[in-house]
Amino acid sequence: MMELTGLTLAELEQLMRSLDEPAYRARQLRDWLIKGRGLDGMGNLPASLLDKLQPLAIAQPARVLERHESKTDGTQKLLFGLPDGHTVEGVIMRYRHGITFCLSTQVGCAMGCAFCASTLQGKLRDLSAGEMASMCYLANQSTQPEPLSNLVLMGSGEPLDNYDQVLAFLRLITSRDSLHIGARHISLSTCGLPDKMRSLAREGLPITLSVSLHAPNDQVRRSIMPIARAYSMDEVLDACRDYISQTGRRVVFEYALIDSLNDQPAHARELAGRLRGMQCHVNLIPLNDVPERQLRASGKEQAAQFQRILGELHISATIRRQLGDDIFGACGQLRVQRLKTSFVDHSEVKP
Repeated sequence: MMELTGLTLAELEQLMRSLDEPAYRARQLRDWLIKGRGLDGMGNLPASLLDKLQPLAIAQPARVLERHESKTDGTQKLLFGLPDGHTVEGVIMRYRHGITFCLSTQVGCAMGCAFCASTLQGKLRDLSAGEMASMCYLANQSTQPEPLSNLVLMGSGEPLDNYDQVLAFLRLITSRDSLHIGARHISLSTCGLPDKMRSLAREGLPITLSVSLHAPNDQVRRSIMPIARAYSMDEVLDACRDYISQTGRRVVFEYALIDSLNDQPAHARELAGRLRGMQCHVNLIPLNDVPERQLRASGKEQAAQFQRILGELHISATIRRQLGDDIFGACGQLRVQRLKTSFVDHSEVKP
């Protein structure tokens, strides 16, 4: 079925014309969609129009099935149901500078990173632009009267492996006819697909590119990231330099600190050498516990030492603040927990 949340205002107007409805109905429909409403909640639309839309379209392809709120920091983790019964996660995080929503771009993930819960069942399918927009609208509605100010595409999935739908979503969500979130307030995380990174650099969207590096060299990276067997660090870093050159935006490198594997002083010095001269920032991430994975997080002292060495070698680095530890902190964990107990019935996610 057609997903109304994936349509631009111009496309909604075209749809209204095809249904012999006045064009202004498109704006009314758009306003309800942004508020997270389904067809049965659009009070100022005539029943005749809703009857025409019912067999053709789904208004909100995502539905909130579960909501978990951290007792320590107010972080909310949402489990969304989709029309085919699959589930994906999203996280609402509150900071002093505003509210950030972390969303998924695929159901599962094909990349197979050794530290990630999202890859445990592999990739099942891509998310559509309409599904991603629907999740944002539902999350935005739940934070009112304060709206979402930032988006991070860092949930389950590899965004650049779903390039066309992700790009359509980005163009939609940044437009004045949607949430109008500035591109500079959006971050996209990739495990490093050089060709797609170069393409993204030329799309005219100055978003922040976050690259999951997690290692100072190819040997370590290949041991935890299968994608590193296809693309070397040199190829990934060259694509990063191209992105910086094309967009004028610095690149953020994500680095999950894993006990003894990539967190030693020698690793920090080697990483600094690889990144020297780049317009970049390193985000050091305390590893989340994933019971199905046999990896341990680095200690706080080890993380602080790693950060200090990078700073001494003139590489900007911070240690990510951990949010929502008490509500299935690792990406993919909430979905995995639900799959262990049940499968979402299609009737739970009606349009």
